[in-house]
Amino acid sequence: MLGIMKVVIFAVICLSALAIAEESCYKDINDACKATNNKKSFITTPKCNATYGAITAVLPDLRNYAAQHITHSFEYLLLSTHYANYEKNRDGFKKLFQELSDEKWGASIDLIKYIAQRGGDMDWTQNIIPMDMPYDIYELPALAKALDIEKELATEAHRIHRETTRKREEYHDPEISDHIEHIYSHKQRDNIRKLAGYVSDLTKILDGPDSSLGLYLFDEYLQKQ
Repeated sequence: MLGIMKVVIFAVICLSALAIAEESCYKDINDACKATNNKKSFITTPKCNATYGAITAVLPDLRNYAAQHITHSFEYLLLSTHYANYEKNRDGFKKLFQELSDEKWGASIDLIKYIAQRGGDMDWTQNIIPMDMPYDIYELPALAKALDIEKELATEAHRIHRETTRKREEYHDPEISDHIEHIYSHKQRDNIRKLAGYVSDLTKILDGPDSSLGLYLFDEYLQKQ
């Protein structure tokens, strides 16, 4: 009886291996090797790549998220240059928005590298998000806009994380959700807290008896952060 069970189990394993082989790099290589004697054959190995898990299903979201970071990086850069001119001369605000711009640029590069590591690529013909933020605005609206941007990116990170932690096989990918959580969500949490505090403080300062002096001192404070 035990011998019969072993034979059945062995047969099941073999059938499973054959089914997997139909969609494997091993099968592609075998087919390619068999075709080497036929000069008219075009050898392809489509399964021999870094793609696994749900990366194919999640790829459009990751591409769009990377494009969002690139767009916001340029928006922050325009804000930074606006406050660096001779009329504004707000070095603190310049520093803040330059740091946010660099951070978003670095995050986009990290995400593009991650996409490549998982066997995907960027589609620059489709993933282009136009800038729609005015850059020649006053200090308090600029901080408010930055806060909105960080919340937007955080919300999108949460959405991608939520989708990749679902149990649907075609979208479930714990490795992607872990990357999104630790590289993006935590940083955006800190940015949101910081910018919300800046908006609250500057609102009170501008409502005070000497708003011009208060704004100057607030800019000096930003330079030291």
